[in-house]
Amino acid sequence: MAGSVFTSALEGMKHVKSENGEMLTKHFLDVCKQLLPVLDKFGAALSPVKSDVANNISRLETKYSSNPSEFNLLYSLVRPEIEAKTAKSSSSCTNALLWLTRGMDYLVELFRNLHDNPDWPLSKACTEAYNKTLKKWHNWIASSGFSVGIKLAPERKKFMEIIGETADLTSDIQKFCTNFSPLLEENHKFLDSVGMDNLKA
Repeated sequence: MAGSVFTSALEGMKHVKSENGEMLTKHFLDVCKQLLPVLDKFGAALSPVKSDVANNISRLETKYSSNPSEFNLLYSLVRPEIEAKTAKSSSSCTNALLWLTRGMDYLVELFRNLHDNPDWPLSKACTEAYNKTLKKWHNWIASSGFSVGIKLAPERKKFMEIIGETADLTSDIQKFCTNFSPLLEENHKFLDSVGMDNLKA
């Protein structure tokens, strides 16, 4: 049994928190990485989202790898930048965590739409998720690019066949949305506490 495209991410989520309930850098990034192949299944429709997510994971991983013990906890990547007042720089880890979290918000919302609205075409699920999550942070150019990309979304039935070699797909989607949302919420709370959650593109 191969499991669904979410199997690895769901397994990974069990290890994201330390014994003290703190978010662990490597495990959080690993879960996000497990979702890149899911983004691939959308074809060209979500390639901007995929490249953004992949770049942000890569920036955070590079920093983590420079000192795994110092940066073991996810927010330890951000705190030095807040203190040094470099957090708002477009190349900061803070910025990467913010946009990675937003990209993941979008994915959760998209799959929630697919789960809750079986009659929606994929393009509608993508657009509604975008309007609810990323749109308010994007400038006109990014929004237009997104609208154009969505027209390339595959047909829903075909897409669901590609991602679902298993009967458990529906319950996996629900578990993914239910289990991943609180982790993203925690990131937003932390970013809000350091004045970074409302940063626009």
